[in-house]
Amino acid sequence: MSDTSSAPPAAWGPPVIRTIAMPADTNPAGDIFGGWLMAQMDLAAGNVAARRARGRCATIAVEGMTFLQPVVVGDEVSLYADIVSVGRSSIRIQIEAWRRARESEETIKVTQALFTFVAIDENRRPRPVPAAEARSEAMLRA
Repeated sequence: MSDTSSAPPAAWGPPVIRTIAMPADTNPAGDIFGGWLMAQMDLAAGNVAARRARGRCATIAVEGMTFLQPVVVGDEVSLYADIVSVGRSSIRIQIEAWRRARESEETIKVTQALFTFVAIDENRRPRPVPAAEARSEAMLRA
């Protein structure tokens, strides 16, 4: 199944992270490691989680990651985030990764996944996520 829409989710706002896939991010065959892409997604989701929880968070689950298209050296990779739900101590964040070839304006979705984080205290124990402020959660991504 290839769910590769032609435009990132505009309602989610600007990318949380934008980076370039480099030769150091490849395996011996010259392909970008899936683990590198997953790490970028975790960084993006972690940034959103920490801002929403107003403090430290830990990744506890990643669901539904399927690689739809390859990323190649030189591609610009943009990571978009959407807070799906906030529980007592957990935050679920949908992340989409999109690539743009260096010489193109066309964007292609390469993967997506649902990341779950738990807000933690200084002793690495779960803590409550503070109530949302008056500003919208979408503002956290700006």
